[in-house]
Amino acid sequence: MSYFGWLFDPANWTGSGGIPARLVEHLGYVALAMIIALVIALPVGAWVGHTGRGGFLVVGSANALRALPTLGVLILLVTPFGLSIIGPLIALVVLAVPPLLAGTYAGVRNVDPAVVDAARGMGMRGGEVLWRVELPNALPLIIGGVRSAVLQVISTATIAAYVGLGGLGRYIFDGLAQRDFPQMIGGSLLVALLAIVVDLLLAALQKVVVSPGLQAAPRSGPRRLRAMPTTRPAAARAA
Repeated sequence: MSYFGWLFDPANWTGSGGIPARLVEHLGYVALAMIIALVIALPVGAWVGHTGRGGFLVVGSANALRALPTLGVLILLVTPFGLSIIGPLIALVVLAVPPLLAGTYAGVRNVDPAVVDAARGMGMRGGEVLWRVELPNALPLIIGGVRSAVLQVISTATIAAYVGLGGLGRYIFDGLAQRDFPQMIGGSLLVALLAIVVDLLLAALQKVVVSPGLQAAPRSGPRRLRAMPTTRPAAARAA
C-alpha cells in the first residue's frame, strides 16, 4: 500500500483508532500543554519585561530549557509518574515555555520608551501602563512566541504514544514497531499538515488582533523630502 493509499483508506477514518479520533487526542495534548505554559510564561515574561529585573535570568532559563532533550525528559519522568499523561505533559510544557517566555519578555521590553513615558505622563500607574500600553504593543512578538511554541508542541506531542497514549504519534510508533512504513509516513504527514494548518490560523488571528501599525514595517523605505528651491538674496542678485 502506498503512503497516500493509507491516508485515503476509509478504514483509517473510522473507530477509536481512526484519524479523526487520533487528531482530537493530539490537539487535546497540545491545548493542555499550551494552556499550562501560557499561565506560567506570560505573567513572568510580562513582569520581568515591565520591571527590567531578572532579564538575564529569563534569557538564561529560556536557553537552558531549550537545550533539554524532550524525549530524555520524558524517559526521566516515566519513573515517578509511570505511563500516564503527566510525564508527556510536563515534557511538552518544558518545551513550550522558552519561546513564550522569550517572546513576552522581548515584546514588553522593546516597547518604545517614549510611549511608556507618555503613558506615565497621562497619570497611568505601573499596572495600567503594562496592560494598556506595553502588552498591546508587544503583541506581535508575543504571538510570534505562541506560534513557535505551538509548532514545536504539535510536532513533539507524538511522544505521548511512546508511553502508550494516543494522538497522531500512534501511527508513527505503531508503524515503526510493525514495519508498516505507509502507516508511519502517513502519520508523519498528518503531523506536518496539522502544524501548517494551525500556523496559518494563528497567522490569520495575528492580523485580526494586532494593530496594523504594529504588524509590519512599510515595504518602501522612508520617503526623502524634496529640497526646497533656494532663492538668492536681493543684494546678491543685484551684484
